[in-house]
Amino acid sequence: MGFSSSSIRMTLKEIQEVIRQGEGLRLELKSSFNDEVIETVVAFSNTVGGIVIIGIDNKKKLIGVHVGEETIQKIVNEIKNKTNPSVFVDIESLNVDTKHILIIRVQEYPIKPISFKGRYYKRVKNSNHLLTVGEVVQLHQITFNTSWDYAIDYNHSLDDISMEKVARFISLANKNRLIPIDDTPLDVLKKFEFIREGRITIACYLLFCKNDTLLSTVELGRFETETSISDGLTIRGDLLGQVESILSFIGKHIKKAYIITGKAQREERYDYPQESLREIVLNMIVHRDYSHSSDSIIKIFDDKIEFFNPGGLLHPLTVDKLKSGNYSSITRNKQIATLFKEVGLIEKYGSGVRRITHNFLVNSLPEPKFENFQHGFRVTVYSKFHEINEKVVEKVVEKVVENLTMPQKKIVESITENPKISALEISKTIGLSHRKTQENIKKLKDKGVLKRIGPAKGGHWEIVRGEE
Repeated sequence: MGFSSSSIRMTLKEIQEVIRQGEGLRLELKSSFNDEVIETVVAFSNTVGGIVIIGIDNKKKLIGVHVGEETIQKIVNEIKNKTNPSVFVDIESLNVDTKHILIIRVQEYPIKPISFKGRYYKRVKNSNHLLTVGEVVQLHQITFNTSWDYAIDYNHSLDDISMEKVARFISLANKNRLIPIDDTPLDVLKKFEFIREGRITIACYLLFCKNDTLLSTVELGRFETETSISDGLTIRGDLLGQVESILSFIGKHIKKAYIITGKAQREERYDYPQESLREIVLNMIVHRDYSHSSDSIIKIFDDKIEFFNPGGLLHPLTVDKLKSGNYSSITRNKQIATLFKEVGLIEKYGSGVRRITHNFLVNSLPEPKFENFQHGFRVTVYSKFHEINEKVVEKVVEKVVENLTMPQKKIVESITENPKISALEISKTIGLSHRKTQENIKKLKDKGVLKRIGPAKGGHWEIVRGEE
């Protein structure tokens, strides 16, 4: 059963059903009112709203709270005074089995982000996460319908821009337009607002820079194992030029077969659908968080390719919504996306992920994996050889997962796939708090399932497989 934080009142039966479901994206249970409640109010305000129920602990046990004549007003005032901008909540008292509980309803705030004691939080699954500086900026930009790449670039000028690259863009765009562009490159930059107030935007620099830039670095590698690399390439050029450079390196390192079809020419067939790889690369370039210090990374293995991009999914987009196609397209870099659309490389309608998945499935390949990973987003695609390797992993996991909780099973799976993964990376991968992850790792060690080999930095995990 779902619920809306904008409901006027909830019945006792509805409250009991919500409590039965437990804490989640829009519900928090607290035994008493304290600063953690206000932190949750802020997280709900910055996400999709929610309800805090006071008088029930996180094990769903009814404790109750004392409710005096001014209790509710004091809570309302404290929340208002400790949040910036001030958050006003709706609170009601409800009697359950002779005990009082307080129900605090929080609306999603229209102007974000909201802070508590100078800190900003968002709701992720059933916990509050502290926003990074970059996430705070992004949330503010989304609220005011702007983007980071639209901002003025005070570190570069027109002297850093290649007008030949702008002319190349015009030529590509005219192939895709009914009415061709006949303006000069400089006028085009002004009309597309790549020049404002006499200065270039960040997007302008990234798209048309004369020389290589560290801001757009993409690291590519062909890996024999998780730690052994046989070939690598670093790309730091303008964004349009990166597309073919990346696809060329990938094409160099994936298997290709020639199929005899009866036609005059042989048909080339790769391990992966080429149109899907192109779509993934385009999405990487367009949706990357270029304000982040990390690079985009592409790792090519024998049986899979991993594409990692700095910058996770923008609120309120989730992986499930992304895969279903049931969402409105959200663009991190509006100017970059607009230019790529002008030249016919992308569309803005949010069907890319479904097309990618469809292409793999119709070619009898495993479904690609889309996930928020560490400080960004990762897409992993698999070849037909992966299914053989995957069975080896499953066999290892099956030997140790009996009598384990679901979080512990996920920890075992994460470590089996990457023995060098850190506890913090595990927590982000499986969606569990760092503290809870460490507690479960300790339990796995105590059960003899998990061993740590070597120091915290430079060591690795070992799953105790038992007898083969």
